[in-house]
Amino acid sequence: MAPLTSKAVVRDRIKEKFAALKREGRGGLIVFLTAGFPDRQATLELVPALVAAGADAVELGIPFSDPLAEGPTIQESTFRALQQGITLEDCLEMARVLRPQVPDTPLVLMGYYNPIYQFGLERFAQNCQEAGVDGVIVVDLPQEETGPLAAQCAARGIHIIPLLAPTSTDASIKAAVHTGGGFVYCISLIGVTGARDQVSNRGFELLERVRVHTSLPLAVGFGISTRQHVEQVWRQAQAAVVGSALVRLMLESPRGQLADRASRFVAQLAGRNPPKQGGTAR
Repeated sequence: MAPLTSKAVVRDRIKEKFAALKREGRGGLIVFLTAGFPDRQATLELVPALVAAGADAVELGIPFSDPLAEGPTIQESTFRALQQGITLEDCLEMARVLRPQVPDTPLVLMGYYNPIYQFGLERFAQNCQEAGVDGVIVVDLPQEETGPLAAQCAARGIHIIPLLAPTSTDASIKAAVHTGGGFVYCISLIGVTGARDQVSNRGFELLERVRVHTSLPLAVGFGISTRQHVEQVWRQAQAAVVGSALVRLMLESPRGQLADRASRFVAQLAGRNPPKQGGTAR
């Protein structure tokens, strides 16, 4: 395991953000974007705009050819990003460019293990540190196999964020929160990603099971698509995660209106006034 460089300053933005949310007495809003969709520049424009509109943290999805946990909306965005030639290295470079623009906002990479493994675990963790990535969610990495990646990331102050589902056993929950950090991503339903009419009660039942084993903040995702859903989640968890609903809006938006429409949607979810075009939400 390579040691931290002497010039590295490890900052836990995820811990800082959830502490700030607690002080402010409100829930957090985490948004998901597929990195490089509809193009690289769009991601660089969208992330600062969505943070200004009310996003408390941003998940950047790493495009992958076989995104088995994703519904048709995110699959489509991933396919289009791959058509643009977006690679894991490109995702890291986008994070590097974005970091000074959103200095206090947690940036999390979310994806599948194969591209990370092929990239090299030590190289990946080192590049994450240099780019200012705060956490990593690996959708298809079994808990019992997280050790090598977790060791490389922990040495550089990068959280492996646990991803738990209603089908997770109590033993797997305990093991995941012991190894992981930052916050716990609780999937509200069984199946693939996608907007739903209502938040599944199974997600809230999962929260109660997870709380027994950890004091980490809890976030609920999968199926969150409206302000009502966000408020419902906030009554029982520290943050709501919105992905497919935002990506679907992006798919339906003309390129020239993308940042404005996405910012207005995020401001609505966050309970803020919509931003003026080219401005910020208040």
